Parts: sequence; C-alpha cells; structure tokens
Amino acid sequence: MEDYLPYGRQHLDEDDYQAVLSVLHGKWLTQGKTVEQFEQSLIDYCGSRYAVACSSGTAALHILMLALCVKPGDEVITTPITFASSANCVRFCGGIPVFADIEPQTASIDVAEIEQKITSKTVGIIAVHLTGNPCDMEKIQRLAQKHNLWLVEDACHALGAEYQHKRIGSCEYSRAAVFSFHPVKHITTGEGGAILTNDQNLAERMERLRTHGIIQHCDPKIRKEKPWLYQMVELGYNYRITDIQCALGISQLKKLDGFLVRRREIAAEYDKMFAGMEGIKPLGITPGGNPAYHLYVLRLDFKRFGLSRGELMNTLSQQHKIITQVHYIQVYRHPYYQELLGDIQLPQAEEYYKSCLSIPIFPAMAPGDPTRFFEALTKTLGIVSG
Repeated sequence: MEDYLPYGRQHLDEDDYQAVLSVLHGKWLTQGKTVEQFEQSLIDYCGSRYAVACSSGTAALHILMLALCVKPGDEVITTPITFASSANCVRFCGGIPVFADIEPQTASIDVAEIEQKITSKTVGIIAVHLTGNPCDMEKIQRLAQKHNLWLVEDACHALGAEYQHKRIGSCEYSRAAVFSFHPVKHITTGEGGAILTNDQNLAERMERLRTHGIIQHCDPKIRKEKPWLYQMVELGYNYRITDIQCALGISQLKKLDGFLVRRREIAAEYDKMFAGMEGIKPLGITPGGNPAYHLYVLRLDFKRFGLSRGELMNTLSQQHKIITQVHYIQVYRHPYYQELLGDIQLPQAEEYYKSCLSIPIFPAMAPGDPTRFFEALTKTLGIVSG
C-alpha cells in the first residue's frame, strides 16, 4: 500500500523517534513529568490556562461531560455530521444527544437550528469544528448565554485553527475544547487526546476523573504522617496517557506550524482547481475562521456524472491507487441511535451526506499529488479539463 495516496496519514521524522527513545531509556514510561510537559506545550500553543491530556479524544470528551455534571435525561445539542464520539460522550453519562441541522455552505452546525432544539431539558451545546473549519463560535456563545447553557468545543479536527484571530483551544468562547491526536490528525501521539480550559475547578475534576477519581492529600501534616495515603473521592476511569506518547506529542507539536502551512497550501491548490467547476464544490469557510484543514471535503453531484459515490471511490482506489473517504454518516443513522431516538431526518444533513467526499490532504503529500488526484478524479468523472 506504500504507493497509495490516502486521504490522510501521520508524518514522523528522526526527531520524533529520538523523543520516544529518550523516554524509553529513562525511568518513567507513564505518570512522569513528560505528561505535564506536553500539557504545558498545549497551553503555550493554544493560549488556555489548563490542559488535561488523556488516552484518546473520546476519553477526553467523556470526562468533560462528567465534569460538567451531565446526568441521565439531560439533553445536549450537537451536530449529526461528526464522528460518533461527539454524541457518545453524552450517552456515556446517560444524557440524550439532540441533533441540530447543519449549514449548507460549511456543513457546520446551524445556529438557528440549535435554538429550535432547546427545551427545558437542555443543559449544553457541543460545537464541532468539522474538517478543522471553526464554527461561528461568537453566535453560538451568545445563544448559549441567552439560554444559560454551557458551551464546549469538539476541536478534534481543529488544532492550529483560528477564529477571530484567536487559536482554537484558547477557549475564548467556550468552557473547554477537546483535541484528538489520532494518527490522521494534525499531530499524533499514536492514540491520545486533551481537554483545554480556563476553568480551574473543571480542570482539577477532570484530572481526578482521568485517574480513577483518586486524589493524594496535599496537607503537609497528613503527608508526613501517612506518606502512602491516597483516596478515591469519586468514580473515575483509567484514561491516562503515557510519557511515551507525550514525548511524541511534544516533538510533533514543534512541527505543527509547518504542517499547517503545507495543509493550507494543498487546500489553496484544490480551491483553485475546483473553482467554478460544475457539479463539484468544496466546503465553504466560516466568516472569521482560519481552518486547519484536517480534511478537505468536496460535494459532488453524482447524478450529473452518472455514477455512484461507491463506483467513484472504487475506481480511484483500484485504477489510480487513491483512497478517499466519507466524513460522515449522520450519527442519527447509526442503528444504535435509530433505536434510541427513532426516525430523524434533517434536510441539510441528508443532502450533505449524499454528496460529500473527503480527498487526500496531509503534510507529507508530494508536490504533484494534488494534481495527481485532480487528474484521476476528472478522468473518472469524464470531465474534459483545460
């Protein structure tokens, strides 16, 4: 598969390998200082006050919902065009995810639709920065404040993105922001995630929840008398991340700005290639947003071209060795949520799903790879270029 062009993948170099080896040669593989150093690196980069690193983005979302006291029957509004974790984290706490429709231009959650979904049971909003394009956070924040709801960001696609000249993760408009460090994301720790926040109490509770709900007493007298003492004060989880992973994360974060430059260069090439093309349209950008381009999504009129999305994807893979993907199946279409919530149809989400296709974008793409994809796509669709 080495000669295949995927839709996304990690980029590692000798600095990354040596960073991991340095931990392997050290004394602490987990629960050491490297985790704190990675958290501080995230704080410094994004501009928040606190960071809590976890074993995955899903784990981060889960303990954030717990820290926000989501309980059975509570409703939390989010988008249906996202990975299942954005809704599952609510279900882990017994809450009910409520799906608001999306904007047709950006496929981000529609602020007007959020307001239509608010009920007496609504406690909060999870805004998802799809593809790394920020939601219109200022409008969503005003809506949340109007209805006394908390607002958090699923920023798993958006490390390095900016909104109104502020980095996502600064939590300028929200209680917290969650990142993922899965290999296809902007930086990787293998698996891993983090929550950034400016709320000290929230951060401290998430630190407990990450480690079984356990605390160690800081009172000097107690520590002197019982230096071994620790206590589980609430039911938590083993969602710790290792020093090995965090060493990789620190090394990767140093290269993030360069990764972002390359992603934006590739996106600009695609923008130019597809400008004005009939039947093919890239997703739009939120006003005030500077996307991080975790994904680059096209919307295609498959009927116009006389072939299905499956036929297109198979031809690109089998004849041109190019891997594309669909982001995402509407969450409410998964059998679990159909059984839980019944039949849901949101018109814009339905239309988006029918037409979306994620195409290759990652920093290690060769200079000619965007053209390689464009030529393979237009040939498969029967478009005469030039």
